[in-house]
Amino acid sequence: MLTGVNCFMSVANTVRVQESFLAGMEKRALIWMAGRLPKGINSDHLTVLGLSSMIAAALAYWISAASPNALWIVNICLVLNWFGDSLDGTVARVRNRQRPRYGYYVDHVVDVIAISILMTGMALGGQLRPGIAGVFLVGYLLLSSEVFLATHALNKFKISYFKFGPTELRILLIAGNLFVYYMNPQIAWFGDIWQLFDVGFAIGAFGVLLVFATTAIRHTVQLYNEERLD
Repeated sequence: MLTGVNCFMSVANTVRVQESFLAGMEKRALIWMAGRLPKGINSDHLTVLGLSSMIAAALAYWISAASPNALWIVNICLVLNWFGDSLDGTVARVRNRQRPRYGYYVDHVVDVIAISILMTGMALGGQLRPGIAGVFLVGYLLLSSEVFLATHALNKFKISYFKFGPTELRILLIAGNLFVYYMNPQIAWFGDIWQLFDVGFAIGAFGVLLVFATTAIRHTVQLYNEERLD
């Protein structure tokens, strides 16, 4: 095991890699909103909003088992989650009130809590089979762990893969909720009848696990070559 304070790079000097479809447009919109946000609202308030809205979304998914109208509440909560989760860091940068280590740590602790709660809510509400929810969550957490480790070992924080980042995934989830609300599709797949989110998250779980495996192997080879013992 490596020891010493020089094993990991500083979070403050990390290169952010955000190459999603909406990255440029989103960045401009966030900077515009950050510049007009009331001074009494700070990054911590926005982080709390992001987490609270995701908890509310999970509860709404749970309620949707008895009342499909709750899917509209889910979509509102996802928009609020985007606002809080995406804007907190931008506000800190625009106002020059950055706390790199605190922000990095809290933001990602909140992220893993939020996705865990959301998957639980979808499973309890019957929108997603528990087994698929569990596999997707494991894959998401594995990929998150790889990203967190690569951030320090390689000084690179990758936010998107294949042009998809958190914002694009929220949009897909909102679209899925609308499709389920209006159509409630039942899909014949592997000799069984599945719901839309069952199929979508099963494919997503496979994709996330594949990205984790390939990225972990690539970074391992890169670090081995950079620190080769001759």
